[in-house]
Amino acid sequence: MAGDVARTGVTVVSGAFLGMPAFPEAARAAVHDATLRANLRHATRTIRDKRARAVAELADFPQLRAAGHAVKDHTLRHLDTYLLRLEAAVTAAGGTVHWAADAAEANRIVTELVLATGEREAVKVKSMATQETGLNEALAEAGIRAYETDLAELIVQLGHDRPSHILVPAIHRNRSEIRDIFRAEMGGWGRPAPEGLGDDPRELAEAARLHLREKFLRAKVGISGANFMVAETGTLVVLESEGNGRMCLTLPETLISVVGIEKVVPTFRDLEIFLQTLPRSATAERMNPYTTLWTGTTDGDGPRTFHLVLLDNGRTDTLADDVGRQALRCIRCSACLNVCPVYERAGGHAYGSVYPGPIGAILSPQLRGTASGIDASLPFASTLCGACYEVCPVGIDIPEVLVHLRERIVQGGPVTRAGARVRIRPARGHAAERAAVRAARLLLDRPTALHTAERLLARARRLRHLPGPGRAWTDTRALPAVPAEPFRDWWRREREPQR
Repeated sequence: MAGDVARTGVTVVSGAFLGMPAFPEAARAAVHDATLRANLRHATRTIRDKRARAVAELADFPQLRAAGHAVKDHTLRHLDTYLLRLEAAVTAAGGTVHWAADAAEANRIVTELVLATGEREAVKVKSMATQETGLNEALAEAGIRAYETDLAELIVQLGHDRPSHILVPAIHRNRSEIRDIFRAEMGGWGRPAPEGLGDDPRELAEAARLHLREKFLRAKVGISGANFMVAETGTLVVLESEGNGRMCLTLPETLISVVGIEKVVPTFRDLEIFLQTLPRSATAERMNPYTTLWTGTTDGDGPRTFHLVLLDNGRTDTLADDVGRQALRCIRCSACLNVCPVYERAGGHAYGSVYPGPIGAILSPQLRGTASGIDASLPFASTLCGACYEVCPVGIDIPEVLVHLRERIVQGGPVTRAGARVRIRPARGHAAERAAVRAARLLLDRPTALHTAERLLARARRLRHLPGPGRAWTDTRALPAVPAEPFRDWWRREREPQR
């Protein structure tokens, strides 16, 4: 199972899953897991269909997309100005700003801040930035236990697993697997699962709610990321769907937010764009269920102490690349994952990063460099079909960046910050691919032969596995249902008599 792969000694360090093989090898193992493929197929297709309907409701969605693109590009061009403006606004509102050049510095800052409170526990809002830095592991080394409170993150944490999706980290798990995890692990982290817990979603959600409530009421320290930071006012914004995030952001006495420097936007009015495009692109909702905004500290309301840790960790290096920098526009909606045919079959773990899917294939190699086999292989983990670009709410041309990174890697540069170079070996199976293309060309050049092949295929509708070399292809894919007749036969019957 996918979770078993996650428990084979792979550790998370600065967003990288150490010990992970290159993408082709990791994906090869994943596509043979029929349960994993079924879980992913059901979840991604459900989400993307709902997203398409939600986006279609807005006649001006293309204009909103262009506006978000423009705001992000303008901000990145003047990032130094807006970050300094943000620091001044947060400080004026009673917060404290810290600058972290890399993951190690960010983890050190957060650890020291928690230890200074005298506490040894913290509740966490779902945060990609803290996953990227490996904060939970760093806190554990200092004797601090961090509790994930997002439902999907809780499943991942209790299952000793790794996230496999930006928005739904436990997308690779089904209900029965989650029930078994809750039964086996909840007691070791706090309140145990109820006796006789079933796999009904309402039962599972109630078990998580009871388990987490005592932590919310007890915790004195909260840790979060942020979806956006407003330079004009020093306001931070977190969007989430369950309300657990709001409990973490309002109940603790101390709040520590770790946020990538690219998350800043110039003005409060800019949020108007993203509060429309992000929910529809992410959860297919017209309006986000829980949108929490805070500005510094306020007497008698919310945390008494607020710290903002601004994380670089490779972002400045990425900003220097004229083509690659567009990855920093990402607002973490995960729409690109849900339409990607590669992600749907290989799953998130194969990417060896907290950022899976198409956006991870261009973001991780830029943030981490390409010294490792996994990072050097990620730009090649794509068919370049362009579906990711079509759904991106800020217009990131992911195929363009993938090709750009491939060129850099094959040419041997630019190199990583450590000066390492990587050599890419040609993928195996090219001879078989060329033979398949030649066979397809011969068939497509002969209409009569093609028509005969279509009719034969229609008669073999129950075919589930191809014979001979084709078996290797169908062993890792579920063949779609074959129509009862070829299209040209249907056309001849339905249309031609009307002429």
